[in-house]
Amino acid sequence: MTNIFGTDGVRGRANEGYITPNNAMKLAAAAVNYYASAGHQSVNGKFTVVIGKDTRLSGYMLEPALTAGFISAGADVVLLGPIPTPAVASMTRSLRADLGVVISASHNPFHDNGIKFFNSRGFKISVQDEFAISHIFSEHPNLASGEHMGKAKRLDDAAGRYVEFVKSSFPRNLSLSGFKIVVDTANGAAYKIAPQVLWELGADIVRVGDAPDGLNINRNCGATHTELLQRTVIEHRADIGIALDGDADRLIVVDECGEVVDGDFLIAAIATNWAHTGKLQGNNIVTTTMSNLAMEKYLNSQELTLLRSDVGDKYVIQKMLETNANVGGEKSGHIILSDYATTGDGCIAALQVLAYLIETKSKASEMRKFYTPYPQVMRNVPGSLDLEDPAISNVISKIQNEMLKEAGRIIARKSGTEPLTRVMFEAKSESKLQQAVEMFDTIVKV
Repeated sequence: MTNIFGTDGVRGRANEGYITPNNAMKLAAAAVNYYASAGHQSVNGKFTVVIGKDTRLSGYMLEPALTAGFISAGADVVLLGPIPTPAVASMTRSLRADLGVVISASHNPFHDNGIKFFNSRGFKISVQDEFAISHIFSEHPNLASGEHMGKAKRLDDAAGRYVEFVKSSFPRNLSLSGFKIVVDTANGAAYKIAPQVLWELGADIVRVGDAPDGLNINRNCGATHTELLQRTVIEHRADIGIALDGDADRLIVVDECGEVVDGDFLIAAIATNWAHTGKLQGNNIVTTTMSNLAMEKYLNSQELTLLRSDVGDKYVIQKMLETNANVGGEKSGHIILSDYATTGDGCIAALQVLAYLIETKSKASEMRKFYTPYPQVMRNVPGSLDLEDPAISNVISKIQNEMLKEAGRIIARKSGTEPLTRVMFEAKSESKLQQAVEMFDTIVKV
């Protein structure tokens, strides 16, 4: 049986493949069918779904299609409008809904879109649930009779509720007064919310990437394109720059010198600060296989242990739950702080970084001094590279075992969001890194 879900929901180009109105309706009905057949007991008496979206043009197409699909299968729908992914997770819990749905392709360009599901506890649904929903989707979902269909309503104050929720994560004894912050919201879901949070906490705000038109989400702005933020921080002599992605579940920082501080450094800053203040549960921090080896060595020097999961924030969360860790995330900027959220939350992570700077009386640039990252190179190989092919697997093993050994890594994985195979090379020395990349390139034509 095929699982139509990738690493982070059902993804694709809008109006193609699975991301069409007909398939969105069918997917919604399949989800209701599955949870009903699994004996799910709704707290509200009727299966209830909350739906949020980012600012993509195709969201106007998918939101009503999903709504129709849920209603046709007998579910009630609460529409949140443009709102960050972590806000949907939070609202699913606070509204006691049975399912949360996000319409977003996160950091991808506007022409892509996706559909992500959260369970009633605000966690991304399990792989087992994905397979079951995919199976029903491949058949013909059952529809409700006329008197059992659902209905929809819009929650007008969803954004305001989330602003207050995010602010509650910031220590009450601290203020952002005196901080000049450039905030880049990627023309995405947090374009109003993130600046509002920072302003209400006292910061002097400079906004960029805050004028969505349906087509400019993530375009030359946000967490994946920091050049605009870097220039603006320097131009305004700001203390820090904060970049979110299109659905605001990831955070990248630019320091006062205009240099990028990635997710690894931010996780290290939060973890060490929480360890010092007694907020860290145990000594474990969870990241993925992609986090830098130098970060691991730094955390070890602080008597903290780094545990690694597969790539994808849902796998980070799974590992955090297994190990009772409350700090985890990815180099890309997904930072999960389970004291507050059940998924990556760029706004909450930003406030914890700012709290660290205040409490340690540090400048943002000092986070880059924790360690010197090992050099890395990423190769994005178009299409589906057969990692089981001996011609490929043998060269990967040879690079690891004979060339890099303990001083580096090579990791290959299929992307869950794009039709690519990502191959990451990491080595302590630049020369070893280049040798490894060159050997790989002789086998695989990138």
